[in-house]
Amino acid sequence: MTTTETGLPLFVLGRGTDPHSERGVDCPGELPTASDPALVERARRAKAALGERVFVLGHHYQRDEVIQFADVTGDSFKLARDAAARPEAEYIVFCGVHFMAESADILTNDDQKVVLPDLAAGCSMADMATFDQVEECWEALEDAGIAETTVPVTYMNSSADIKAFCGRNGGVVCTSSNARRALEWAFSRGEKVLFLPDQHLGRNTAVLEMGLSLDDCVVYNPHRPNGGLTVQQLRDAKMILWKGHCSVHGRFTAECVDEVRERVPGVNVLVHPECRHEVVTKADYVGSTEYIINRLREAPAGSSWAVGTELNLVKRLGHMFPDKDVTFLDKTVCYCSTMNRIDLPHLVWALESLAAGQVVNQITVDPETTRWAKVALDRMLALP
Repeated sequence: MTTTETGLPLFVLGRGTDPHSERGVDCPGELPTASDPALVERARRAKAALGERVFVLGHHYQRDEVIQFADVTGDSFKLARDAAARPEAEYIVFCGVHFMAESADILTNDDQKVVLPDLAAGCSMADMATFDQVEECWEALEDAGIAETTVPVTYMNSSADIKAFCGRNGGVVCTSSNARRALEWAFSRGEKVLFLPDQHLGRNTAVLEMGLSLDDCVVYNPHRPNGGLTVQQLRDAKMILWKGHCSVHGRFTAECVDEVRERVPGVNVLVHPECRHEVVTKADYVGSTEYIINRLREAPAGSSWAVGTELNLVKRLGHMFPDKDVTFLDKTVCYCSTMNRIDLPHLVWALESLAAGQVVNQITVDPETTRWAKVALDRMLALP
């Protein structure tokens, strides 16, 4: 931990925790409207001027003011594949976060340019696993004599460098919807899995879907020598989980589930597998973002649902399905702060710049990283 000039503590990402801030801050009411009432019309004009040259992708967690201009919406991998399926689009404007734009650049052709409206839109989970840290972890596995029997699996929510690391070392990428298939593939090729960077998705999939025990899992902490583990612990483990998590989903607690069940009789608790293990085991339904949407779509009218995922999406689902009672699982967790970096002013600026012939905030992945990251992605696409 470092301190600011005022002497206040500053926790560098992944290097400390503040139990008070980890609970989140209550965000009552609606997000403020854009200060410039002409922004919506400006966005429409710029998008119309670009025509088929631009393809706007909107992740499910984006603000409604941005989603209204998206040509397609979805999770990160679906959007990257949608971009690859539109080779005629000269510009791909990705309203999401940095690793998503990287994936789009990897999967699209060399003539297409991927633009992220705000370069500050990162992902705290992806930032918890850097290339140097993962290389150091792999060296620890080599020193323990288990690297040759360990298959790296990285969640889609990781940097291009980490995807490329998995590609070079016989590993694969997974999403929250195909994590089990990816782990089954990995265990058919090795005795152990190094799961990056979300410990919760790895643990929940291995224990709840594949029959492994919690004792089969260890957590590798990149900020401690040898990950904070003994050589014997590494050798005994089947799942070596990276100490990473989603800053939004990781804030839901078992107490949240208990509280909503007391408050809403007969409520169905529906959560994302990035939530903590104790939350997932208390929930009624667990699944990816697309699963959550489809589960609510198919739910009977009049049913009550408490949803544990990003607040923008939960609010949108409430509007999409007004015949159901949709509530947020926790009363105190706010929006994904990095997703919300992409706002209407940034989108307008990006579109107007492109319309004027100026490419801004282009995301590019170098050829070597692209090559190996695509190997890991292609392995995922080939999963049964």
